[in-house]
Amino acid sequence: MHFEKEISSLKTAVLINAISKYFKVLINLFFTAILARILTPEDYGVVAVVTVFTTFFSIFSDMGLSTAVIQNKDLGKDDVNSIYSFSVYMGIILCILFAAFSYPLSVFYKDTVYVSLVCILSISLLFNTMNMIPSALLMKNKLFLASALRTIVQVAAGGIVSIIMALMGYKYYAIVTSSVFQAVLAYLWNMRHSGLRFCRKVNISSIKKVLGFSIFQFAFSIVNYFSRNLDNLLVGRLIGKVMLGYYDKAYQLMQYPISNLTHVITPVLHPILSEYQKDKEYIYFQYTKVVRFLAAVGMFVSVCCYLSSEELVYIFFGKNWESSVPCFTCMSISICAQMISSSTGSIFQSLNETKKMFYIGSFNAVLNVIAIIFGVSTGNVIKLSMCVGICYIFHFFTTYYVLIRFVFELSFLKFLIGLWREALLGILLMTAAFFYSFSIQNIIWGFVIKAAYLGSVYIIGLFLTGEYRLLLYAVGTLSKQRDTRP
Repeated sequence: MHFEKEISSLKTAVLINAISKYFKVLINLFFTAILARILTPEDYGVVAVVTVFTTFFSIFSDMGLSTAVIQNKDLGKDDVNSIYSFSVYMGIILCILFAAFSYPLSVFYKDTVYVSLVCILSISLLFNTMNMIPSALLMKNKLFLASALRTIVQVAAGGIVSIIMALMGYKYYAIVTSSVFQAVLAYLWNMRHSGLRFCRKVNISSIKKVLGFSIFQFAFSIVNYFSRNLDNLLVGRLIGKVMLGYYDKAYQLMQYPISNLTHVITPVLHPILSEYQKDKEYIYFQYTKVVRFLAAVGMFVSVCCYLSSEELVYIFFGKNWESSVPCFTCMSISICAQMISSSTGSIFQSLNETKKMFYIGSFNAVLNVIAIIFGVSTGNVIKLSMCVGICYIFHFFTTYYVLIRFVFELSFLKFLIGLWREALLGILLMTAAFFYSFSIQNIIWGFVIKAAYLGSVYIIGLFLTGEYRLLLYAVGTLSKQRDTRP
């Protein structure tokens, strides 16, 4: 298959994205395991503080324009070139502002190291901003294979750079320099395949064509940013950088299955389902299969992470990260709910409902802030982790209530009842975890035994509920059948 060939099949697109994601997972885990044994928790704590602000500035780098370019099917070549040119100017401005921000940040945290770190990352911000539209254009044109290959090359090259610099004693600089290298490589790769052209003069009318969609996407991103990063800001300032390092590592480990399992599917949902944006029935039918699949997989992953939290932390980061174990244990209870909920954004976008996405995002942000402030006020990162985990479970119910009731205009209760098989799977797995009593001293074998134990229960549960057919269909091992409407 030629890597510039358009992919229109959802199953094929998911398969291609899955391959790239899993290669990315393996590469990331390999380099992370090495880095965690070279760098210290304080090194990661320093970078975690900077990353919070990098993410914030990155929101302004996009302003919802990339998803708007994918969604709007009436944009001409000149329109897209004009929007891209606007993003280049935005990148330059953000780069300068972020570099200037390094000084007040260093004063606030009383550490001059943030000046150099932020200045380095401002280069990454520039190229990431310029890369938004080229990357979106690849997705809009369904060039998933080109995007997948880029991801693999980018992550592998960045990992090699970070390991070399860490071994040379550059500490946290090894992490941030790798980010810059990956950003430059991704931009050059995407520009090669996008065919975009820079225009010195930006056509404002082109921006106005996507403004109605992008403004609420942008507002949602800002709200989501603050609700997702307030914990890092407060822990770093009130509890300390070392504890932030432990907390951040636990949070990072929790995100692995969410980003590398769920995000195999979600990046291709919007480009493909946006073609049916006027057909809610078709989108709902296709999406419920996605939800059931994510729920079935998520139940196993969540319970397995909960039961094997100690082994997973030791395997990936080493025993010097022991204090991350209870934090990860608490957070793991929310993995399934987050895996399912993280797919909703693509559906809101596909149906031109970014306004409702912003509203429910704002409500969830309030819940997050309350949970984080309460958790931080205890001065204990374990209690904070529990508060955050419970809050993310609440997000599942609030988000899907709005999506099902007010977007699809269907019964929310009927939607929940449709997940009874997955709920039964979860109950079986949690019961099995509760009664697990073996004690294995070897870390690797301990994880293998626990995973095999839960895996056996999971397989039994799949056959009891009949959900094995859904998983087999999802990986394409059943005979292909034409989808029919419910």
